[in-house]
Amino acid sequence: MKRLVFETEHEQLRETAKQFLEKECLPNVEKWEANRLVDREAYVAAGNYGLIGFNMPEEYGGGGVDDFRFNAVIVEEFAKFGLACPGISLQNDIVGPYFKNLATKEQLDRWMPGFASGELIGAIAMSEPGAGSDLAGIRTTAVRDGDDWIVNGSKTFISAGINSDLVVVVARTDPEAGHKGFSLLVVERDMEGFTRGRKLDKMGQHAADTSELNFEDVRVPAANLLGKEGRGFYHLMENLPSERLSIAIAGVAGARATFDETLQYVKDRKAFGQPIGSFQNSRFVMAELETELDIAEQYVDRCLQAVVDGELTAVEAAKAKWWCTELGKKVVDQCLQLHGGYGYMNEYRVAKDYVDVRIQTIYGGTTEIMKEIIGRDLGL
Repeated sequence: MKRLVFETEHEQLRETAKQFLEKECLPNVEKWEANRLVDREAYVAAGNYGLIGFNMPEEYGGGGVDDFRFNAVIVEEFAKFGLACPGISLQNDIVGPYFKNLATKEQLDRWMPGFASGELIGAIAMSEPGAGSDLAGIRTTAVRDGDDWIVNGSKTFISAGINSDLVVVVARTDPEAGHKGFSLLVVERDMEGFTRGRKLDKMGQHAADTSELNFEDVRVPAANLLGKEGRGFYHLMENLPSERLSIAIAGVAGARATFDETLQYVKDRKAFGQPIGSFQNSRFVMAELETELDIAEQYVDRCLQAVVDGELTAVEAAKAKWWCTELGKKVVDQCLQLHGGYGYMNEYRVAKDYVDVRIQTIYGGTTEIMKEIIGRDLGL
């Protein structure tokens, strides 16, 4: 079904993203997978291609274009690529908006030129060993001491935890204030007491540097407070819908790429003297998946238009997030089944897709949390 949400300039950026992936990433995939880490230079290259910070103010080296459809085409192309590549969505869709919407002019002057160029890599540290979906359970603390905050605690499952230079840390600044007791503090690389734990040994997405972070009496200048003191929880809630939509977009686009590869496979692979795609079961499975992908794309596109119109709600984003990621998981699982024994071989893309896709129903808010958000909105 024809997609109507994108215009000519969005498709031009899509071509740029494809060129970047083919020229800058594809030759390095094996090295990055072996090292379990994408080189920092890849972020600088992405900045040179204009793939980072296009939604940041022009005076800081950004593109000055605040249109989430540009974010979407980058997310889609990276998801279709499906191999080791820098976490550009993390920069544009998750970390970037915190800086763009909350940073002071002095903070923008300090951080944004490097962020837009890819020389400074951002991360956001929410999850802790004892607090994942339950953000209210965060135990990392920040205590005011003169012109500084003293940060203590630990975080885990932090994307870009190894490469990051600017880490937006969610900390409890008032232990008695409940949801109003959280603030966001930017911890910078090499601040004393800030250490990185092990790079986590994940089931999939091996080249993505997910790690533990530790803070022991880290002295963070008060000038690094991002947004308003005590408003950290609300700042998170304001930014989570765009993050969840981004994950939904990736879920559909990645599943579409797996589906397309499988469609060719079932046409080429023969069993009992005929292509396996000609068997009724195969036809029905592929027909079902194609239909569901089309429907999911249309809902995602409607959500994209809602972002452009300033109308996307947290509930609509939650619907997109859980449905599209669960669909992505279903598509990859059934496509692997259609590959038979070859689907279990790592030389086939579907095997990598199978382990990589599994996290999508968990990070950014689990499927269960998304349903809870929707259910509460229904008055239940």
